[in-house]
Amino acid sequence: MATAAAAVAAELLAVARAAPSACPSAAQFRPHCARLARKVSVLANLFEEILDFFIAAANPSVSFCCLDLLLLSLRAVLRFFSIVDSRSGLVGKHITLQFQYVIWQLESALGNLQFDHFNISDEVQEQVELVRSQLRRSLEKPETPNLLVFSEVFQALSDIHGIKDIYQESSNTSAALEIGGTGYSDHDIREIIVLVAEVNGKYDYDVELVLAAVIQRLGKTKLEDLCEVVLKDKEPDNSSKKTLDEIKKADTPVIPEDFRCPISLELMKDPVIVATGQTYERSFIQRWIDCGNRTCPKTQQRLQNLTLTPNYVLRSLIMQWCETHRIEQPNRLINGRLRKKDGTFYEISGDRAAIDALVRNLSSASMEEQRSAAAEIRSLAKRSTDNRILIAEAGAIQILIGLLSANDQKTQEHAVTSLLNLSIYEPNRETIMLAGGIVPIIEVLRMGSMEARENAAAAVFSLSLSDENKITIGGTAGAIEALVELLQCGSSRGKKDAATALFNLCIYQGNKSRAVKAGILNPLLDMLKDYSSNGMVDESLTILSVLVSHQEAKLAIAKSNMIPHLIDLLRMGQPRSKENAAAVLLALCKKNCNNLACIGRLGAIIPLTELVNSGTERAKRKATSLLEHLNKMQTILL
Repeated sequence: MATAAAAVAAELLAVARAAPSACPSAAQFRPHCARLARKVSVLANLFEEILDFFIAAANPSVSFCCLDLLLLSLRAVLRFFSIVDSRSGLVGKHITLQFQYVIWQLESALGNLQFDHFNISDEVQEQVELVRSQLRRSLEKPETPNLLVFSEVFQALSDIHGIKDIYQESSNTSAALEIGGTGYSDHDIREIIVLVAEVNGKYDYDVELVLAAVIQRLGKTKLEDLCEVVLKDKEPDNSSKKTLDEIKKADTPVIPEDFRCPISLELMKDPVIVATGQTYERSFIQRWIDCGNRTCPKTQQRLQNLTLTPNYVLRSLIMQWCETHRIEQPNRLINGRLRKKDGTFYEISGDRAAIDALVRNLSSASMEEQRSAAAEIRSLAKRSTDNRILIAEAGAIQILIGLLSANDQKTQEHAVTSLLNLSIYEPNRETIMLAGGIVPIIEVLRMGSMEARENAAAAVFSLSLSDENKITIGGTAGAIEALVELLQCGSSRGKKDAATALFNLCIYQGNKSRAVKAGILNPLLDMLKDYSSNGMVDESLTILSVLVSHQEAKLAIAKSNMIPHLIDLLRMGQPRSKENAAAVLLALCKKNCNNLACIGRLGAIIPLTELVNSGTERAKRKATSLLEHLNKMQTILL
């Protein structure tokens, strides 16, 4: 049993590691697949621990059927990637259904996993829960069909890999015929079954029997609704029914070829010109370049430089065409209005023409014009949300990221501060991350002027407010190390910015050990000793309070001679400092007799007793709990 389980775990690990490289090259669906592939790759840590568990356990008593479901779901993801590649020109509703299905299947399989059975660490559990929450959010996005309501349908169809069980539920195929007269032929529902079977890699089954069994299990209503949402436009007359694709094709005007990106073949929203004079959608040509390509995709000529120049004339023409044909571009302003997630519109006020002119000047050949434009954008982005929306809309983010490597110190400072101010508006954070902004921001954090480093640290904090970004930023080479260095050697403001960013990153369990390895405890200890009016005792305690939940960090804190200073804070600190010091000490002493004995020897009982009598409510609770632990230890010793 252990050998078989270990083999399944090993395959899970291999598939998770292979997911990013298996991501399809078909441009239209690649961003969605890339996000899914990144989520799958994060699960490699989970499968490593499961594999270690089975290798260590000669005869495990736990059932590993949940791993079979996980393996099925991951195979379906890879199979879906290959389907997208094979149908690069036909990505539509059918592909969307399959995409939603594999997401649902993976989220469901992860939900069935019992962490305790496999001794999964808290850090990895947190990673898995984060992936699950992201998968659920992607299923609930308003621009996609709400297929969660069909979870029972998906559950039944996911059993196709065990089709014999489904056969047994159906004594005959008459149920398949009962769908007639409802506005759908059995062909409609059969089409859904075939699509789901395709991503599960099952082709050798009798569709009639499966159809009958699924209808018998779930009833016709859910399947009819699924057809209505995903495949068909319900009409009384079956003979006159049209697919949604056909209806959409009849109502949608033909997009002029010059308005399509040569890579994605989609309507461009941020067209840019490369060195050969060809125009592409910025995100797609940027990914092409990021993959190491140095040729123009259309002409195959070598690019003399990698500058991407906004094509404002074409962009204006595209926007006019969209307004004329009443086509809303995703995340774009239409007549000064921004469509919100709930479908309502938000009126944007601001001088759009002036902002467009400033963004053009960011790409000027004159360093003075670039510096002046960056300074003005920095100021505008600080003033209002409307300005942040308009500046991002004008295509400034990618250009500002490029200016982070400018030789001019002031230009670099203005650029990184502009990105900080733009990131206050949440949708801009994803734009900055997708545009590859985090690596150059970290470079500024490492090598820039003190002002640039301070604002780069603040930008890291702002970007890390999104949970997924905590993983990406923490895993970026040198990110945490640069923040720790600023915490150690920066100005007073720089230390505070670094402390805030580190605290936010360390909320994610996986970054706690990285911070300890980067040497964060040394500056935290120095901060604990500083009782001056502008000291950072509270910042140090706040970071320690999140680090101490990690076992490796807890051991390192205990070895760093920090406990005596925490006890000093119980005696002489401000009320908030006493409260946080008590909380850190309690976390250090839980299930650790050595640390508990240490605080007893150092005379913690008296200040803890005083805290019980005069501290804040939270401080009283922590101090009371610590005293109870100390009393129990003394009773045991007696």
